[in-house]
Amino acid sequence: MSSGKHGGARQKRGFRPVLLLLAVGITLCVVAWGYLVYAAIDFGSEARHDGNSAAWGFLAVAAVGAVACLFLGFMLVARFSRALGFTHAPEPRPKRDPSVPKGGKRAAR
Repeated sequence: MSSGKHGGARQKRGFRPVLLLLAVGITLCVVAWGYLVYAAIDFGSEARHDGNSAAWGFLAVAAVGAVACLFLGFMLVARFSRALGFTHAPEPRPKRDPSVPKGGKRAAR
């Protein structure tokens, strides 16, 4: 009977600059999103009280920018969780069999 550890080789966990870049990107996106939301609120209140048409345009630009920053932040969070191993990429779809007619049973008639 042999004794000893039967575990596989461990991967060395070291500094991964990709994780740092993703974390900085997420932080910047969240800060930019917060600032743009604050600016949109400010431009909206200015446009309602003063009737300034330029403020409505700035409100629209700030709102679209906030949506873009939040979307980019979510995409970076997804990549960050994949890089940490919490999630993984979806499995590729199997190739279609060329002998099977396209369209199912009805198209085969």
